[in-house]
Amino acid sequence: MFFTGIIIAIGTFLIIGIFHPIVIKTEYYFGTRPWWLFLILGIASIIASLCISHVVVSSLLGVLGASLLWSIGELFEQRKRVAKGWFPKREKQ
Repeated sequence: MFFTGIIIAIGTFLIIGIFHPIVIKTEYYFGTRPWWLFLILGIASIIASLCISHVVVSSLLGVLGASLLWSIGELFEQRKRVAKGWFPKREKQ
């Protein structure tokens, strides 16, 4: 039996699931300022996925890179959701 597909599927599920709270917490504590960090890490992950020959690692790095890049848009969408009152707004101290 080959478990490559199952491992990639579970890893993809976990990576996407982890980024939901990361986006929420990032917007809550830092606003949209760290979007460039998501960009740099996303591009680096995608480049790394192109340089690695191991199928599982390469696939998961590609998913990580895509999730990081997708999170940039979600970070700005989260700001809109906070403005609508769907999520709590952090009070400045």
